[in-house]
Amino acid sequence: MFATPIRLARGGGMPGFWKRSLDEFKRQANIAVKMEGLHVPQKPRPLVQFTEPASLETCKAFSDEDMGGFSRARMTFHAGAAHEESRREQGVIGNEKEGGGEASEPSHMLFKGTISTELPPNNSDIQRSGYAAWRTKDRGFSLFGKLLWDIDPYSYLALRIKSDGRKYFVNIQTESIVPTDLHQHLLPTYTPGQWETVIIPFHAFVRTNHGMVVEPQREMMRQKVRSVGIGLIDRVPGPFELGVADVYATNRSPAREVGRESSGFDLESEEGGRGIMDEVEPRRKRGEPEKILI
Repeated sequence: MFATPIRLARGGGMPGFWKRSLDEFKRQANIAVKMEGLHVPQKPRPLVQFTEPASLETCKAFSDEDMGGFSRARMTFHAGAAHEESRREQGVIGNEKEGGGEASEPSHMLFKGTISTELPPNNSDIQRSGYAAWRTKDRGFSLFGKLLWDIDPYSYLALRIKSDGRKYFVNIQTESIVPTDLHQHLLPTYTPGQWETVIIPFHAFVRTNHGMVVEPQREMMRQKVRSVGIGLIDRVPGPFELGVADVYATNRSPAREVGRESSGFDLESEEGGRGIMDEVEPRRKRGEPEKILI
């Protein structure tokens, strides 16, 4: 049996179906009226904006705790100043530079917890642990079908963050043929402990599957983006803390060039890179089995 719009609207765990449909209709109508498909968009396309406590409901945090590990991760909302999107529309943006701090702290989500590499005592199948991450939830359905982000008209992903200096990865999942594929890039940070806007070209993301670089390196399907998120897999025991205010697609070119060479993956290796996992653990021998929590 196929789920019809009426059935989805009445239940099935899909609250807000008609509102999502109306929002999507407004968005598509706005594109048609402004003929945005005929030129390069000048305004950014928000993907995640942590402007109110309800913003957290669109995302979820997870860690190796879900499989018996001892890492912990949680997301909390912290109120603050208006977001970049509002300041841009008001023409007052300019006091914040890419890679630099800003005077007032914005409303944001704090991704916080601890990393533990301790293994579950009663599960010999688990041989490695120590990760935490968050991502956006699936956006559900509307009268127009499954809700996905179409960011094909944009060239860059921008994130307004305050990092603790640890090595995080930005993860983008699309409606690709292989559902477990991710496009990943090391989160660049220049001023740990301060708010900064970092910008990554979409072409610099590396296609991976379960942390391994896979071939061929197909271009990201930006017309059908399912989720975005950030993960910490450096396996360094101890606390972590990352503030995130906005994630959005943009055509604003970065002041600092970021490419695949800074993606965090060893793309020159014949066996494929494992990102920052290469820094903390030697490679397995060919044919050697491994079961992990990542």
